[in-house]
Amino acid sequence: MLATLNHTRETLNGDVGLVQTQYASWDEPLRLQSGQELAPITLAYETYGRLNSRRDNAVLVMHALSGDAHVAGRHQPTDRKPGWWDAMVGPGRALDTQRYFVICVNVIGGCRGSTGPSSIDPRSDRPYGLRFPVVTIPDMVAAQMRLLDRLGIHTLHAAIGGSMGGMQVLELAINHPERVRLAIPLATTARHGAQQIAFNHIGRQAIMRDPNWRGGDYYGHQPPTAGLAVARMLGHMTYLSEERLQRRFGRNLQAAAAPGFQLGSEFAVESYLDYQGASFVERFDANSYLYITRALDYFDAAQGHASLVDAFRQARARFLVVAFSSDWLYPPRESEALVAAMRAAGRDARYVELPSSLGHDAFLLEHEQLTPLVAEFLALS
Repeated sequence: MLATLNHTRETLNGDVGLVQTQYASWDEPLRLQSGQELAPITLAYETYGRLNSRRDNAVLVMHALSGDAHVAGRHQPTDRKPGWWDAMVGPGRALDTQRYFVICVNVIGGCRGSTGPSSIDPRSDRPYGLRFPVVTIPDMVAAQMRLLDRLGIHTLHAAIGGSMGGMQVLELAINHPERVRLAIPLATTARHGAQQIAFNHIGRQAIMRDPNWRGGDYYGHQPPTAGLAVARMLGHMTYLSEERLQRRFGRNLQAAAAPGFQLGSEFAVESYLDYQGASFVERFDANSYLYITRALDYFDAAQGHASLVDAFRQARARFLVVAFSSDWLYPPRESEALVAAMRAAGRDARYVELPSSLGHDAFLLEHEQLTPLVAEFLALS
């Protein structure tokens, strides 16, 4: 059955209200970039707004490493927080659900409803663990194209995403050019350099050196929470700026007027990172972290093409590329290189660097600056 209406109850203040996660499954194998096949496949997704009769008003939101399909609204009235980009999705917001049919899909390899290493392997009736095949950004996008086909959507009005989501937007625009008219990559890069790969390697090693990791076969046992928490702390540090950390924490102590001369967490910033690690392990699978960070490292927008310029010659979409001044994980020069290649390939590419002290996380938090930019760009025919 084709989806024409999502499970939301929009409110007058711009919220999308209560939402439900939906699921789509396929028995047909998905051939992966590695040459392996994955089957069966389930994708978790959420939709907001209505798909119009021409089926040409769909906007695909592509999430970052730790994100999921729950981009806006609440599943229950008692939920403490709404979806991860709630301020951008809803009536009158940047992704206006009175105009657009907004879709967000949890990537394969994840752990929030889509098939990943914690899913049951039908060959053994046990969780895959490391028997799960390595997946890439192109594989994640190919799986989402299956969902669009099932929903009867051939061409998206737009695709938008930050960080890893921006990589997916680039992959979609380059290698599925007929599927999207407007592409909005935020705070992203064409490929990882040595420093970015190194940070991900340290995070993976923290997990794999946790004795509870058990070679990835920890399901039914104590999971490697200590290693995953450290990986999250390290990753989270790359999302913040020095200015933001200094302004918020400085050298403040958490609960004392003077140093306690001890080795445990004592500074406010240490307690903050402890909290980030502890909260992350409650919602994320350690093996998924390994697989998704490896997908980030493998990604190269120019792969299969003579150059990045040559890659963008395949694209048909118009681009809006946004960077943030204090992002040191994917600094503005990475976005500028993308735009230079787009323009050299003859593509229509707009570039904006937004001032922000929030670091890489700015793409999630600077909604007041992003809203008019995105809304104006989406209004293009």
